[in-house]
Amino acid sequence: MQNHSKLMQLVRSLAKSRSGNAVVELAFIAPAMLMFILGIMAVGRVLWLQSALDYSVVEAARCLSNSPTTCASPSQTQSFAASESGAGFAASVFTVTSASCGNKVTASYPMTLDIPYVNLSTTLTSQACYPT
Repeated sequence: MQNHSKLMQLVRSLAKSRSGNAVVELAFIAPAMLMFILGIMAVGRVLWLQSALDYSVVEAARCLSNSPTTCASPSQTQSFAASESGAGFAASVFTVTSASCGNKVTASYPMTLDIPYVNLSTTLTSQACYPT
């Protein structure tokens, strides 16, 4: 009986103790906060890449219409578009066509979001047409 009462005293003292509460609360909150922060960073990266893709497409269509020496062929225009944004897009992401609106450049960039334990992928697209 003596051991039982000592055990109960220990349990009561631990239940009343407030030391270490912050560490336990942090242990519960930290994974969710980390996922939230990493998710925000991944979404920010997607928005930046979409903006870079839009800029590259517009500049390539403009180059094709206004600078025939720099963008003389579709492959030159694709290379120009890939180097224009600084985002590291491959030239194969871009396609160059002639359309009724003028010189049309389109892009399609598949990507996977880098969020731990979440498997999300999307395809970023953009197009621009610049009159000849």
